[in-house]
Amino acid sequence: MLNGTVEHVVKQSFLYSYMLSQPFAVYVDAYPVLQNKLLLEAEEIQYGEHGETTRVLQQKLNKLSYYDDSIDGDFGLLTEYALKKFQADHNVGVTGQADRKTLYAIIELERETYMEQLEDLSGTVYPGMHDNDVKIVQRSLQYFGYYEGEIDGIYGPLTKKALQIAEDEHDIELMEEITQESLTTMYEDENTEQQQQQTQVETKSKEEAKEKETEVVQVKTQTYDNTDIIQTAHSLIGTPYVWGGTSTSGFDCSGFLQYIFQTRNVTIPRTVSDIWNFSQHVDSPSVGDLVFYETYKPGPSHAGIYIGDGKFIHAGSSRGVEISEMSTSYWQQRYLGSKRVK
Repeated sequence: MLNGTVEHVVKQSFLYSYMLSQPFAVYVDAYPVLQNKLLLEAEEIQYGEHGETTRVLQQKLNKLSYYDDSIDGDFGLLTEYALKKFQADHNVGVTGQADRKTLYAIIELERETYMEQLEDLSGTVYPGMHDNDVKIVQRSLQYFGYYEGEIDGIYGPLTKKALQIAEDEHDIELMEEITQESLTTMYEDENTEQQQQQTQVETKSKEEAKEKETEVVQVKTQTYDNTDIIQTAHSLIGTPYVWGGTSTSGFDCSGFLQYIFQTRNVTIPRTVSDIWNFSQHVDSPSVGDLVFYETYKPGPSHAGIYIGDGKFIHAGSSRGVEISEMSTSYWQQRYLGSKRVK
């Protein structure tokens, strides 16, 4: 059975009756444009989420060669790591979260890869033809959910039916002559639709933000003094490294951070990855902010406290609690970003 979001997306589709009788995985894997709509309906997918939208996200990142682990619908460290690689490559804010801007960028890149195959379309495609050109057409039609069959390169009844539907929905001529230009029109139509949708969402977000500005909201927050945090951290320099350590007898990196903040009655999670997700992203660190690194596994696996002048204090596995330079080659190439505990 379709959930409310999926039903809203496909209600007007010619595949609606077919989809009602199929498992979710069958049709969502087959039609990228439906995947796009599902992702945009979700608006944002965050670390720790589990479900079909995460699985679709993983599948798209896999097709774009950013994710090579199992497509299981669990948003964990490897999915976050893949997103950060994508975001870094495409000038999207590197957060490791699938916000709306990132989702649009993923969809746009996938669409471009499909459009690139149209450059290989060599000639006229006609009924009864069995050729690679027909496969190119079938893939484009499948992208939009118009073609239900196997990509076999045979121009048969299923291909003809899909072309007729594409003609009606996009108001273009395809039955008489299939050209690169006519197929490109379908992708351009989809892009225009998504841009309009994005504009509507942005307008709605601005209106909601204005409404919130008029509200008086009282929020109870934990506060701490950065100077006290740094002083306490300095007092622990030389404390040995102990795997799983959380006391002055010995710390691991996250145990050190948790201990420091607890002295100021601020509670943070126990593991580096959870601290990463708990804290708030900042473009560049200020004194007292946390700096994160990727060391022995993908994703955030080490962290310390920024103390200014390009230095941070942390519980290192070799020398225990110490001060290190962020500019050294080891730390510089492993730096993931900085975050702030609120």
